[in-house]
Amino acid sequence: MCSHWVLLAFCCLGQLCADQSLKPQIAAPQLATNNPTLTTVALEKPFCMFDSSLRPNKSYVIYLYTMKESASAISSLVTDNSSKPLDSTFQQTSGGQLGPYKAALFNVPNCASPPKLADVGDVNKVSDVLKQYLFRVGDDGTCLYDPNFLAVCNPPLAPDTTYRFKYVLLDSTEGIMKDQTLWSDPIKTRKVKLPLKIDTWPGRRSGDMIVITSILSVLVFLLLAGFLASVSSAVMGSEDSSAETRSVSQTTQQSEPRPQLSSE
Repeated sequence: MCSHWVLLAFCCLGQLCADQSLKPQIAAPQLATNNPTLTTVALEKPFCMFDSSLRPNKSYVIYLYTMKESASAISSLVTDNSSKPLDSTFQQTSGGQLGPYKAALFNVPNCASPPKLADVGDVNKVSDVLKQYLFRVGDDGTCLYDPNFLAVCNPPLAPDTTYRFKYVLLDSTEGIMKDQTLWSDPIKTRKVKLPLKIDTWPGRRSGDMIVITSILSVLVFLLLAGFLASVSSAVMGSEDSSAETRSVSQTTQQSEPRPQLSSE
């Protein structure tokens, strides 16, 4: 009974229950902060999404396709006339501009035994849980420039660009597509913010920030004024002491009797 509720909670958190399993979903903020980034998008893997299409004694894998929102609808197909998935690459499609490219290949997530949500709070297990549950598109910054790289290349996405994503279920034995999702909703990577365009004018800051800044400025001024006053007082005291010492010395010399010279 407990495992049933864990599975239900996992499914609902990932927004992959039956009524929402038609397209890839961006990762929940609780599991992927700062998402999307300038060059990556974290997606939830298709847990429980293709269960009705799986057959016993068959081998399956998942393909993830990526394309830019600006690509035409005609070029959004991911299979040929014989239902075989396309092997188009990032370079061949100009980074998804001309059509979808294959960005990833991974095993079908196990819907019967998903990662445990309780392990997300364990620092020793959270990394493995997120790897099982999420896939980050654009996470490989070297595959494009490695001549010996033969796997599916997942290069960085373009900043400030809108993308769509699609999962495809492939029968590994027959090499044909058995099922696929719809294209995801548009997901836009973040925009690069130039240092010159970062607004530092106080008028754009909150009222609390202005008050705190003003108080700190006054405290710094008072500390500096106190320090200067202390240094000035010490210098003046040293000069007065020196002058008093010289005066006492002169008075002592004047009061001492002078020896009289004897005459023969």
